[in-house]
Amino acid sequence: MPPALPEFMQVIEITRPGPPDVLQPARRAVPQPKAGEVLIRVAAAGVNRPDCLQRAGSYAPPPGASDLPGLEVAGTIAALGAGVTQWQLGDQVCALTPGGGYAQFCLTPADHCLPIPHALSVIEAGSLPETTFTVWINVFERAQLAAGETLLVQGGSSGIGVTAIQLARACGNRVFATAGSAEKCAACEALGAERAINYRTEDFGERVKELTAGKGADVILDMVAGDYVPRELKCLADDGRLSVIALLGGSRAQIDLSEILRRRLTITGSTLRPRTIEFKSKVTRALRENVWPKIEAGAVKPVIYKTFPLAEAAAAHTLMESGAHIGKIVLLVE
Repeated sequence: MPPALPEFMQVIEITRPGPPDVLQPARRAVPQPKAGEVLIRVAAAGVNRPDCLQRAGSYAPPPGASDLPGLEVAGTIAALGAGVTQWQLGDQVCALTPGGGYAQFCLTPADHCLPIPHALSVIEAGSLPETTFTVWINVFERAQLAAGETLLVQGGSSGIGVTAIQLARACGNRVFATAGSAEKCAACEALGAERAINYRTEDFGERVKELTAGKGADVILDMVAGDYVPRELKCLADDGRLSVIALLGGSRAQIDLSEILRRRLTITGSTLRPRTIEFKSKVTRALRENVWPKIEAGAVKPVIYKTFPLAEAAAAHTLMESGAHIGKIVLLVE
């Protein structure tokens, strides 16, 4: 039998909008699952940039979501809400959450859980949901990357980047990436990028054109935006697609619309957290069908840069915002 649930749990609260040190340990009641939900006893929680944005006060949780940060976890099913039949108490899962992952227990819709792949540890599994959901939606669904096409990943050494490189390669694509140091470029190439471009010393647009014999990339996954956008449009192939998922370089860009018309270019983008339960459930099923077999086969592997105890979430955020990491940062929960 699974261990009895305690009345209270340790969590990390955002005490006020601000720098990492506003993240503080606290004690809260263990939540109870509603119909269609599961309660997960958390072993590992991934750290993602949206967590940092929420902490800083610029990415509020959607209505009804926990005010605690944490959008992905891995652990054990500790309680079932009414109507949940696809999971049993004690099942090991990883899951996309609406929030609340920085805690010993976390609620999420049952349909947003996935089995932990056999080859992975629970720590590795805790780094999977947010990145695989984001890459699948924005590269394969919205940008429609097809086998044989070329993908450019901006920020290839990030958690999203290392997932995009590996998954695109596993799906039969040429992949290029950008990164900000020789070490990070080498890491991208070790993961499967045909060529990693140091954006501090090279013009990524010129280099991609050279590497594709003048054609350009069919799809670009962009976490920068800002003044990157007009440069990216120039290095897209005709009928190319630019998929924007973050705004590290700013939310505004000046572009020449005639280039979009002449070369039939598409600019798209999305955010994941505000989407409906039904939408995320559909993506969960797509991941289990299309991505999980590649993880089980070893073609896509989590890259864990560093782990921190839950109580040291502030240090994890400091590392995240430094940009020094390659891959994912994970909180360990006891």
